[in-house]
Parts: sequence; structure tokens; C-alpha cells
Amino acid sequence: QVQLVESGGGLVQAGGSLRLSCAASGRTFSRYAVGWFRQAPGKEREFVAAISWSDRVPVYADSAKGRFTISRDNARNTVYLQMNSLIPEDTAVYYCAADLRLGRVVAGTVTDDLWGQGTQVTVSS
Repeated sequence: QVQLVESGGGLVQAGGSLRLSCAASGRTFSRYAVGWFRQAPGKEREFVAAISWSDRVPVYADSAKGRFTISRDNARNTVYLQMNSLIPEDTAVYYCAADLRLGRVVAGTVTDDLWGQGTQVTVSS
């Protein structure tokens, strides 16, 4: 089984950058697709980006294209989300999630035990 822990959130001014990390335990992590989601206050959770286990198929929400980059380092059991040109609308709690199937990650239909606890990102104007 895989357990996920996010880090790297914080307070940043608009136009700034942050890199989020999703660290996983479990020897089979390299076989999992991993995604990032976010949830702003009063809003539903939304998909941000995902990456397949083979690192060949990054998928981005329209809001993330051109600004965010997802990557993974299987040797470190870590998936990253580099966020550039941040805007106040990016303020949210960011979660990572994992599944053996990329499609389930993109759809957000991942079982509860394969989600991290979240990290807060706040972008000031």
C-alpha cells in the first residue's frame, strides 16, 4: 500500500512560484499514477495535473497549462508540482492522490486511503 504526504505549500505573492512535493511510502510507488488536486474554500475539489507511472503522460487542467509542471522522481518516491506565475485564484489546499490507473487519478475516483492530507497554498494579490 502507498501512503502520501504533501509539503511545500505556503504564502506567496502573485506572480511567484512554489514547488509542491508528494512523498510516498511503499515499494510499489513507481507503478502508480499520481495526481494533484485542489480545493478552495466553498468550492468543490478540482483536478490540477496528473502523471503516469512511466512519466510519459502528463495531463493538465486548462487552469494549469503553461504555468504548472508535474514531474516525478521514482528513486525518491516523490512527485512534484512546480507552480509558476501564481495568481490569487490558485489559493487552495492542494492534495495528491495515487492509483494504479491514470484514468482514475484524472477522474478523482481514487479510494480514500490513497489521498494525502493536503498542503495550503495562499497567493496574495
